[in-house]
Amino acid sequence: MHKQVKIGSVTIGGGAPLAVIAGPCVIESKELLDETAARLKEISERLNIGLIFKSSFDKANRSSLKSFRGPGFEEGLLMMAEIKKKYGLPVISDIHESWQVEPCSRVLDALQIPAFLARQTDLLIAAAKSGLPVNVKKGQFMAPDDMGQVAGKMAAQNGFNGLMLCERGASFGYHNLVVDMRSLPIMAGFGWPVVFDATHSVQLPSAGDGCSGGDRQFIAPLARAAVAAGIDCLFMETHPRPAEALCDGPNQWPLDELEDLLKMLINIDKTVRPERWGK
Repeated sequence: MHKQVKIGSVTIGGGAPLAVIAGPCVIESKELLDETAARLKEISERLNIGLIFKSSFDKANRSSLKSFRGPGFEEGLLMMAEIKKKYGLPVISDIHESWQVEPCSRVLDALQIPAFLARQTDLLIAAAKSGLPVNVKKGQFMAPDDMGQVAGKMAAQNGFNGLMLCERGASFGYHNLVVDMRSLPIMAGFGWPVVFDATHSVQLPSAGDGCSGGDRQFIAPLARAAVAAGIDCLFMETHPRPAEALCDGPNQWPLDELEDLLKMLINIDKTVRPERWGK
């Protein structure tokens, strides 16, 4: 059984029921955060599922200089603090540089390492020393067993408070990703909770005109397969109007359709792992 990770009031792994990390890809406005967080709070309470709110204050890994990155570090972090206080949801966001760890740790309940930075040793060490749980996305260029080295780097640090290993697809030729479901049990073998990023796994990196494309139709079947494989947490970027999203619109799940999808995934989790739900 995996070790447990606590993010605010949400328990992930160690026999706990399926949890969810969800929110818009990037902070577009205070209004978008409020709209999405309010709906996610309602959904999580109706379904009795642990939910961590996610949005990025800065999407630093962009293909084009013209790509929307977000409101920036200080303003974005303040917005996340307001969401945490107003809705009582634990919050998580990406970090890109070691200096961001300390101020982020005063606001966020967990840190996230973007896939492109999964081998940045100094960043991993700084995050591990923060005292917060860390969600590390497996690089698109990495094999799942490479994540054992990531876990080893972090677990050796003073202040380490647990991590999650996140699958988000692997490079498969130009502008395409593929999900190898074998990666989920392989990464689970390192003893930490496993997360599946269902939305970035259908991304088509840099396939647009200076931006990433995506194929939303495959989000649901991949999520179903990952839950059936026994993941501990599902990562879903969701937006009330994906066609208007300023970042990663083609691979964000419509907020209006999220509750129905989560109901289906919870039923799968209850069927595959009934012990997680006390049955």
